[in-house]
Amino acid sequence: MTERLSDVTTGTDTSAAGRDSDSYDANRTTSNPDSYAGARQTTEGTVYTVTGGDWDEVLAEAAGDERIVMNLGPQHPSTHGVLRLVLELEGETVTQARSVVGYLHTGIEKNLEYRNWTQGVTFVTRMDYLAPLHNEAAYCMAVEKLLGITVPQRAQTIRVILMELNRISSHLVALATGGMELGALTGMTSGFREREEVLHLLEFLTGLRMNHAFIRPGGLAQDLPEGAEQRIKDFIKVMDSRLPDYDKLLTGQPIWRNRLANVGYLPVDACLALGITGPILRSAGLPWDLRKVEPYCGYENYEFDVPTSTAADSYARYLLRLEEMHQSLRIIRQAVDNLVAGPVMVEDAKVAWPAQLTIAADGMGNSLEHVRKIMGQSMESLIHHFKLVTEGFVVPAGQVYVPIESPRGELGYHVVSDGGTRPMRVHVREPSFVNLQSMPAMCEGSMVADVIASVASIDPVMGGCDR
Repeated sequence: MTERLSDVTTGTDTSAAGRDSDSYDANRTTSNPDSYAGARQTTEGTVYTVTGGDWDEVLAEAAGDERIVMNLGPQHPSTHGVLRLVLELEGETVTQARSVVGYLHTGIEKNLEYRNWTQGVTFVTRMDYLAPLHNEAAYCMAVEKLLGITVPQRAQTIRVILMELNRISSHLVALATGGMELGALTGMTSGFREREEVLHLLEFLTGLRMNHAFIRPGGLAQDLPEGAEQRIKDFIKVMDSRLPDYDKLLTGQPIWRNRLANVGYLPVDACLALGITGPILRSAGLPWDLRKVEPYCGYENYEFDVPTSTAADSYARYLLRLEEMHQSLRIIRQAVDNLVAGPVMVEDAKVAWPAQLTIAADGMGNSLEHVRKIMGQSMESLIHHFKLVTEGFVVPAGQVYVPIESPRGELGYHVVSDGGTRPMRVHVREPSFVNLQSMPAMCEGSMVADVIASVASIDPVMGGCDR
């Protein structure tokens, strides 16, 4: 009887009739190493086996064990559609975790080599799209260091205001998406509600909600609009009244605490070994914040605290981000009080546009006064303006590295110039890419459900990771 049964391991009919009609070995084509998909003939027809990539390696390591290999993403809500996690499981326990990146690659670093220095701002602002102003500031500071120029005081102060507003909006997204992934939907709706307040304010200040290209080499694209100081103060009042609600909604909530406490543990020695920065490092007890240890944009003149914790878990990172929003409001309040009158762009005619661009009454195009001045009074200014816009300014040869403290940690720009009007090379030390290394250390040995909380506490933005 057993001779007439089909071989369940291959699905091939091994009965006498099956052997007579078609030979099993003769129909196997998987022996060809060049084929992309091996095939074999069965009683059900031709069956193809697709192989290749890292999937073969993962399955080979797990073969013969009681382990399950599971793909988490890239369409899973916890990965936001662009991060793939490959998990090996024994029951509900994660025995091995791997992150697979590259689903959002845009080649921004390479594109910068084909644009002039000012045009580069419109590219870098799209890397970490939750912290566009930090990317703009770091890139422009690197260009300014190569040029050897100093940005006017008013522009420095406005940069601080914009970056701290951006830090608040980024932390709100971290809180909101973390709440969504863990089932705290009210936390999600509240987080995005407050983020809209920030984006409305940024739109009023810069003209755009995201990807602003407002910070330029040498200063800013333009000054703040009329009434900006009052709008910022009104925003501070709104946030001062709403941020304490998160303590009532989440901080003391037992389910939220139990889902995050003692989850994603990463001590300070592991952070240092992996190069982890930002809230993850500070949650392990090291008060490393570049705004304090290597001040830039005049941060040394502001009073603020660097919150830390020694719990080194996901709950501590949540608490730190919440407290950092309070500290950002504190910095913004001081910056608004310290705003001084003056230019927002360097007066070097080789860097700054000679034409002071102004917008017409309808919000479109240039005003008649501007057109009359540049067309009728100074042909040299018109020519120089045209060359600056089309070709860009020349940056002396050299290379610099400028780091700043982004919402996710150290964001550094290594910029190389060959003395031309375009960058020779731009490489970004992106905190999301580096911090993602901590995922296996946080997740291996924990439960599958804790992977979601751990990744949320890392707060990776794949636009920066896959730049």
